[in-house]
Amino acid sequence: MCNIYCTKCSLCLVEHHLDFENMRPIPPAPDTASVSIGPKLRATRLAQGLTIDQLARASGLNKGFISRVERDATSPSVATLLALCQVLSLPIGALFEPPVHDVIRLADAPKINFGGSLVDDRLLTPRSEGGVQVLRSTLAPGASGGAEFYSIACEVEVLHVIQGGVTLRFPQHDVELTAGDTSTFGGRQPHTWLNATSEQSEVLWVIVPAAWSGSR
Repeated sequence: MCNIYCTKCSLCLVEHHLDFENMRPIPPAPDTASVSIGPKLRATRLAQGLTIDQLARASGLNKGFISRVERDATSPSVATLLALCQVLSLPIGALFEPPVHDVIRLADAPKINFGGSLVDDRLLTPRSEGGVQVLRSTLAPGASGGAEFYSIACEVEVLHVIQGGVTLRFPQHDVELTAGDTSTFGGRQPHTWLNATSEQSEVLWVIVPAAWSGSR
């Protein structure tokens, strides 16, 4: 015979005279976790080049109130959110969507051939990401981007040295970078690079927007 807590044995249910008709459902406990919507509203406003004053005039809301909403210092009504979202052309449901993010572990980062010799390139951003591309490169002694200058089909290129050193070469001059140094330049500028040190170097390349190949 099952015990009184059995929910599968019909014989037990009859013997213990469980009154299903008068049983009341237990409502789920409300989710008391706060939802942060202010930062997304602020980011959307700034992305559209709007000031708080402009948003206030367009929505008919007080500037101070909008500032508190963006700092999550107050809880706006649904009508207020609708007014703000309408001005910002933002679907109200987008405020409550969890942030989308990708994590790529260095050990799992795919190897890619970004040109150069004696170099191991790892792609640290998703292949589908078109806004930015981050690569971590291991440069053996003597590694280089080639004897000829090349350019990348991107607006901005950033080179950060994690370990060792690298020489960033331009037609007019060279730039010597050591651990901790960062150089920012236009990707369409003719350039190349060289690890002239006697040790292995580690660098990060940030390319904006993402570009799979340059005119080498």
